[in-house]
Amino acid sequence: MTAKIQARLPALTDLKALEQAAECLKTLAHPHRLRMVQMLLRGRYTVGELAEACGIASHMASEHLRLMQHCGFMTSEKDGRNVYYQITEPHLANIMACIEARFGGTS
Repeated sequence: MTAKIQARLPALTDLKALEQAAECLKTLAHPHRLRMVQMLLRGRYTVGELAEACGIASHMASEHLRLMQHCGFMTSEKDGRNVYYQITEPHLANIMACIEARFGGTS
């Protein structure tokens, strides 16, 4: 293997860590989830607010949020009768910046 190829090898070589990363990236790979992440990077929202912004039923939004919570992307906090969601994974901002830079421009 040449030095040039070695220099381009990923720093993350543990297969278990790569499998975990792939699962979490698959979880993000849904337009409603990406929209929710966009919103949650700007503040905290309830299921109802996220559902309305995505144009889906609240139970569907809850399922999307549950999957993202399972990956450790966000947490929920009860405030009176409302449950608010917020991002806890700081790297999501970088991922969304890459997505928005690549797909956010006009064609």
